[in-house]
Amino acid sequence: MNKSNEIGIAVVGGGYWGKNLIRNIYEMGALHTICDNDPSKMSEYHELYKEVKITNSYKEVLSDCDIDAIVVATPAAKHYEMTKLALEAGKDVMVEKPLALKVEQGQELARLAKEKDKILMV
Repeated sequence: MNKSNEIGIAVVGGGYWGKNLIRNIYEMGALHTICDNDPSKMSEYHELYKEVKITNSYKEVLSDCDIDAIVVATPAAKHYEMTKLALEAGKDVMVEKPLALKVEQGQELARLAKEKDKILMV
């Protein structure tokens, strides 16, 4: 859970890379929410991180004003869409590589981040 009260981070996707990102962000004291649609992973994360919010709703993550940044650790085919929604919601974003599957989509995300004055990193 966000122990430092300085920044709240949500990790979306608790799979292969997501589990490591969740652990590291938790250890930094900045983990606010874990979002995944796999019930067994959600149950496991609830046991490991009892004080962290667990949800399967990305909409809920996007609308939560206590979440400042989102880490996208989902399958690559979802990166563009989820990152775009996060930037449009006013969140800083770190996305696992690749940023997008098409160069034009990556360029659009970079423009959107600049326009919204948000951090976008891969």
